[in-house]
Amino acid sequence: MTDRSDPALPLPPPAAPPQGWVRRRLVQPLLGLLSQGLTAHQLALTAALGTAFGLVPMLGITSLLATFTAMRLRLNVAAILLIAHLWSPLQLLLIIPFMQQGAKLWGSHSPALTLGKLQYLFAHSWAEALRLLWHAMLGGLALWAAACLVLAPLLYFVLRPVLARFIK
Repeated sequence: MTDRSDPALPLPPPAAPPQGWVRRRLVQPLLGLLSQGLTAHQLALTAALGTAFGLVPMLGITSLLATFTAMRLRLNVAAILLIAHLWSPLQLLLIIPFMQQGAKLWGSHSPALTLGKLQYLFAHSWAEALRLLWHAMLGGLALWAAACLVLAPLLYFVLRPVLARFIK
């Protein structure tokens, strides 16, 4: 049995303070990606494409787009998926505005997209309701693609020098 009152005995190290959710779920995974040997170019491209794919106004295709693109461009699949899925709350908020503006994009061929209009159409004509949703979705995807043609390169060119300094 050891006596703890003896000053010659080393004390056990203090317990590490508990980490918060943000540090555990966001900061540490991102720092882990930086320590995996990704270049500033690869990391900036991953962030730009992950952001673009994370905001696509169609549920269910974020992972497919991000995985396919990461494999094709030889980027880190886990990193692009992490970044894309961090944008999920904003993606959910933007789906309705993208679809409303997408329905307007078709002009006179498609009526305005409102909940009341959809309820009426589903009650009277499923085909017309599905046609309206189809036009809204295609228009929303076209608007998203146009926005990403501006957003992704801008984000890439802003992040690349910042990450180059940070990685050093």
